[in-house]
Amino acid sequence: MLFGRRLAVSALLASAALAATPAMAQDAPPAPDGQANNQPDNGDIIITALKRSDSLQNVPISVQALSTKKLDELNISNFQDYVASLPSVSFQALGGTPGTNVVYMRGVASGGDGNHSGSLPSVGVYLDEQPVTTIGGNLDVHIYDIARIESLSGPQGTLYGASSEAGTIRIITNKPDTSKTYGRIDLEGNKVSKGGWGGKAEGMINLPLSPNIAFRAVGYYEKDAGFIDNVPGTRDFISPAVFGGPPAVTTYPNNTIRPDGGISVNNAPFVKKDYNDTEIWGGRAALKVDLDSNWTITPSFLYQDTRSHGSYGFDPKVGDLEVQHFFPEYRRDRFWQAGLTIEGKVGNWDVTYAAAYLDRKDLQSSDYTDYSEAYDHMYSSVGGLAYYFAYWDKNGNNIDPRQRVVGTDHFKKMSQEFRVASPSTDRFRIVAGAFYQRQSNLIHQDYQIQGLDPFLSVNGSPGTLWLTQQHRVDKDYAMFGEASYDITPTVTFTAGGRAFIYDNTLIGFFGFGRDPRNGFTNSPPNAAFSNRTGVAQCFTTAGERLYNRDTDTYSSSLTLLPPAVAGGPCTNLGVYTNGGVIPVEASGQGVTYRFNLSWKPRPGLLMYGTVSRGFRPGGINRRGDVPPYQADFLTNYEVGAKTTWLGGKLRFNAAVYRQDWDAFQFSFLGANSFTEIHNGPNARIWGAEFDSSLTLGGLSLTASGSYTDAKTQKDLCGYDDRTFTCTTPGPDGQINYVSAPAGTRLPITPRVKLNGTARYSVPLGDAVKGYVQGVVNYQSSASSDVRTKVFVSALNDPTDPATVANPANFINPAALLGRLKSFTTADFALGAEFKSFSIEVFLENAFDTRGQLSRFQECGSCGQRPYIVPIRPQTAGIRLGSKF
Repeated sequence: MLFGRRLAVSALLASAALAATPAMAQDAPPAPDGQANNQPDNGDIIITALKRSDSLQNVPISVQALSTKKLDELNISNFQDYVASLPSVSFQALGGTPGTNVVYMRGVASGGDGNHSGSLPSVGVYLDEQPVTTIGGNLDVHIYDIARIESLSGPQGTLYGASSEAGTIRIITNKPDTSKTYGRIDLEGNKVSKGGWGGKAEGMINLPLSPNIAFRAVGYYEKDAGFIDNVPGTRDFISPAVFGGPPAVTTYPNNTIRPDGGISVNNAPFVKKDYNDTEIWGGRAALKVDLDSNWTITPSFLYQDTRSHGSYGFDPKVGDLEVQHFFPEYRRDRFWQAGLTIEGKVGNWDVTYAAAYLDRKDLQSSDYTDYSEAYDHMYSSVGGLAYYFAYWDKNGNNIDPRQRVVGTDHFKKMSQEFRVASPSTDRFRIVAGAFYQRQSNLIHQDYQIQGLDPFLSVNGSPGTLWLTQQHRVDKDYAMFGEASYDITPTVTFTAGGRAFIYDNTLIGFFGFGRDPRNGFTNSPPNAAFSNRTGVAQCFTTAGERLYNRDTDTYSSSLTLLPPAVAGGPCTNLGVYTNGGVIPVEASGQGVTYRFNLSWKPRPGLLMYGTVSRGFRPGGINRRGDVPPYQADFLTNYEVGAKTTWLGGKLRFNAAVYRQDWDAFQFSFLGANSFTEIHNGPNARIWGAEFDSSLTLGGLSLTASGSYTDAKTQKDLCGYDDRTFTCTTPGPDGQINYVSAPAGTRLPITPRVKLNGTARYSVPLGDAVKGYVQGVVNYQSSASSDVRTKVFVSALNDPTDPATVANPANFINPAALLGRLKSFTTADFALGAEFKSFSIEVFLENAFDTRGQLSRFQECGSCGQRPYIVPIRPQTAGIRLGSKF
């Protein structure tokens, strides 16, 4: 399969090279709309942020655009690359594996997001006209032959909807061109300091098929070298025999029995240098058909396959860029999208229809040894995991309690938008349309313990301690419109709104199994016996839960209804009705708005003020004792200016804002590391951002930056309390407490983020231009968790005043995870551009800074082994390019 993938990409690159042979001496073709060389970096970049084509300097909102030229100069090929150049954008790397990043803008981040059964994203991501926003990690589209990337800061709820509460990122591809045949090939080889070798091969070709039909294709293959080592290590687990439990047996080749009867494990089969390599391959194709002078149809198709191995976070307790992991770790992320855009005119009005279907599948295996180690220690006084939870084999022997997690997601997304726009030259002009979106996810998470007794496992899944098997559907309906009126030739007022309906459902199974012998009672005992989750809460044919946790009684019928989602033993997440189970539902409706007043007193100067509001839908918590979470809303107050000087050579744009985030959705790992989503207090965010460029002959300078001050307005409570006084008891009578006091800074987003680029080009002869480039990025420190106090429930009674009064029964998640440290990086490049050929040598992260992208841990409430996801270490390489 790997050979076949490489062959397919090589074939595309070879076809491009063959097409280049008769055309090598030709000049670069004229660039139509959407092409690379029609996007100068002098402030006159054409964008479509407001669903119309207009100059970046004429759009009265905060937008930063990276043109094709800038993307190529900075060698941007993935999400983490372009986010470094967008000062208002931050992200949380969930384990650091490509495709698992959660995007944030302007400090609208509470941490803990990204669970497949959790909150929808607060930042929308678009590929051309189609949304590709996905829960559980952004779609990391390979960046090549891209016209521009637009970053729209602040709520974009009127034109872009639910998942654009805090902003929108738009990736705009270059479109097919009917003018002539042309293309390019780019090759790169690189070496990572303290790591391996990597590289990439990319190519594109544009083929006119007739005077009104053109085809454009892109192909790529990339190998990212690993730089984290899985080094030898051992873990020891408590002997149940000391507590009168069964003897231990070895279930893995790397297990040994200690003299006291405990189990010792080592990771010898998985020791490896440069553990975290990634391979990416894929392609993109589009066909443009001009039906006549007014109407164009553009079908497109994208496919990408990403295969990652190892861990992208290192354990500082083990060593720099080192881990000790004990199970296979990998992730495969495949997605394809088919899109169709129809553009035309009815009279002098523009009409656009855009539809897309996205299909994304991922498969991953994760080591969960840290979780087992932490809980074995927490339950040491009662025999550890193996004794307290009865982790035995079918013969009653104690077994290795370590867990491995195997998970899959099958994400589907269908979207349609129809809109019209009046002529942009009219004094009164509108953009209006309708939008529909349906996205679903088939979720599978299998927590495995090798050798676990089938009767102690999830029913029907031997060796599975915990199973999540669910189907989630999120639907959005909307009508939207914006109207602009030129009060005077220099003053324009814009008002917009979006009426929306959302309908989200979730159904399936989650939790532990239940031994069916003796009528599902606790005799014999079950692994991690629970009455609150798993089979114990499944629906029976009598329409009752198998076990009523409120009355401590069993259903009148012990016959379980069949699973609503295939692969599960039964259904415990749903609503019983008419002899069956239907999904749990969360729905709502409302209106978002935007008002904007802009003033252009002279050419090259635009000032504006904006009030806008965005939202994110509410949803469902899987646990029955945790209520649904409600929609949260973000209101933005902003003033800004866009200025152009020196005949377009100098551009400086800036904005200041205040944002009120109401009842923000807050995700965290609760009891037994089970994800819960709640509504927290309000938060207030003050901020400023700027973007500038200067061109003086062969010298080009760019600089951008942001300042973000995001804090909670009231106390965040340990248990839900609508008064935020933290006095309302928890659902089972738990004593409440302040988990984060008012004024706590929101996590993830650095207070300061700066980016600067200097590039000097000089002629070296006929048709030869040399250049040198330097890039500096800086970001200040940030916390990893908003919570500063969490009650540790293991073997502690949360309803006992004396227990809750003891500080030893609490942990500080923010302190245990540690802060994301501030860092500065520098990149350098030296190259030459010939008429149809280019060469460049580069050094990225030149001083080998160990910048921290995020921190995480496997165990949600035990505070052990925080991992650091670093930026890539110092990398040196060479690039070759050819255009034809």
